[in-house]
Amino acid sequence: MSFTQIEPPAARLTRSELAVPGINPALFEKAAKSAADVVFLDLEDAVAPDDKPQARRHVVAALNEVDWGRKIMAVRINGLDTHYMYRDVVDLVEQCPRLDMLVIPKVGVPADVYALDMLVTQIEQAQNRSKRIGFEVLIETALGLANVEAIAQSSRRLEALCFGSGDFAASTRARTTIIGGLHPEYGVLSDRDVQGRREFHQADPWHAAQVRILVACRAYGLRPIDGPYGDFKDADGYLSAARRVAALGFEGKWAIHPTQIEAANTVFSPSADEIARARRIVEAMAQAARDGKGAVQVDGRLVDIANIRMAQNLLQKADAIAGH
Repeated sequence: MSFTQIEPPAARLTRSELAVPGINPALFEKAAKSAADVVFLDLEDAVAPDDKPQARRHVVAALNEVDWGRKIMAVRINGLDTHYMYRDVVDLVEQCPRLDMLVIPKVGVPADVYALDMLVTQIEQAQNRSKRIGFEVLIETALGLANVEAIAQSSRRLEALCFGSGDFAASTRARTTIIGGLHPEYGVLSDRDVQGRREFHQADPWHAAQVRILVACRAYGLRPIDGPYGDFKDADGYLSAARRVAALGFEGKWAIHPTQIEAANTVFSPSADEIARARRIVEAMAQAARDGKGAVQVDGRLVDIANIRMAQNLLQKADAIAGH
């Protein structure tokens, strides 16, 4: 038996991933015209149980009929613990050649991803589908985080891991009802100063989970993506959350409202100053190599081979954005 050759997934620019409820077709055209790098049509949390079959039909129609331009198109399917999942996958992969990725919620163990991979592979082969579907996996439970390194190695389809703080907080029984924001009581109290005063310094309750997901992604060649920030009216809060994960090395963040897209695209794009400095580092290190030196000064600071790797990462991102 012979099958159509399946192409490897293309490199993707995923600074902003716009979530769009699959039950609301009125939003599809607006999403298509937005500045989001990725649009994912949601069949899971944004859709009530009784509406899921209708939402699935809306999403299939939208993928085939709406002009999405060059956007990366994804669908968040229902979880493996529901009876909606298999029909989501079958209908989408069989009927939607425009589909690029499936977003898989609440993955707990590598076998969850393997099960989806097996089903998608069989459908692709049966349909002679030439474009391979990629996977973005949500790490949003205690079990998922406990197994994140194994999950990161679970499938060649896997492209990204995304941290979902809302379900993660519910899974760990964190004392919060906030999605993606800070908690006023999570922080440290400083030592007393000479006047005997102490200050409270707020901290980030999601930092440890985000770092572990980031390291798993970078170890196994995946994109780290941060999940939603629930209060879409809090622009400053969203911007701060995006900047924190961008500083760690994340490549993008979900937007649950179009007003969040611009902030994500800006934060996860290298600034003009960063690009200029990166180019100076690359040029200086190239000259150092010609001169037989292992390190050189740039802008008054010593740089070496580690700096050039960081600079090259920035320039690759800049080139991807320029060609978008």
